[in-house]
Amino acid sequence: MSIVNSVRAQIPPIHREGYPFVGGFALATLILFWIWSPLGWIGTVLTIWCAYFFRNPARTTPVRDGLVVSPADGRVSMVVDIIPPPELGLGAKPLPRVSIFMSVFNCHVNRSPVAGRIERIVYSPGKFVNAELDKASEDNERNSMVLSTEDGQIGVIQIAGLIARRIVSFVREGQPLVAGERFGLIRFGSRLDVYLPEGTKPLVAEGQTAIAGETVLADLKGNDTGRIYRTD
Repeated sequence: MSIVNSVRAQIPPIHREGYPFVGGFALATLILFWIWSPLGWIGTVLTIWCAYFFRNPARTTPVRDGLVVSPADGRVSMVVDIIPPPELGLGAKPLPRVSIFMSVFNCHVNRSPVAGRIERIVYSPGKFVNAELDKASEDNERNSMVLSTEDGQIGVIQIAGLIARRIVSFVREGQPLVAGERFGLIRFGSRLDVYLPEGTKPLVAEGQTAIAGETVLADLKGNDTGRIYRTD
């Protein structure tokens, strides 16, 4: 029994948003086995991948005031100063932005980067170009959220990608969030942009792997003014 419990502890649960997809893949797999067994094994692999995609693991989030944690699993694709999209209402000055690209193999459950109150949520229809391109932040379908904290406003944007066709939000305007709390997901490949207050020094570098709810993106208190990185 202890071995079974140990195995279960190593397998993260599936988010409820994934149940219909995993069930659909499983049903298709049974049909494929009935048609021709090699196709059924291909379906089995795809079903396992679908369950893996919708995994919903527990995370250990640092909760010190001022810390901004990653809202997504993936690769830090851009760290730039850029004017935020107008729907955020964060002004017309360039702000530090950290972009995190999620491949189809990353966990796609998104988590709040800070503790704060949701001041604004704006959905914007758009295109489905490659989420790694800079223009995706303005051209693609996206769901924008502004979090109000005692250290300033944080903008968080869920951006659909080439494969993603559905942005899911679990929250509403006026709702308080704690750092690391789940607030949404994007189905099948996408990107998250985080806009930081003016003058904030990002503590991650392009190419770095981020873990949602755990990797520290910035320190709004200014206790950590910057880091130097190297690549092996």
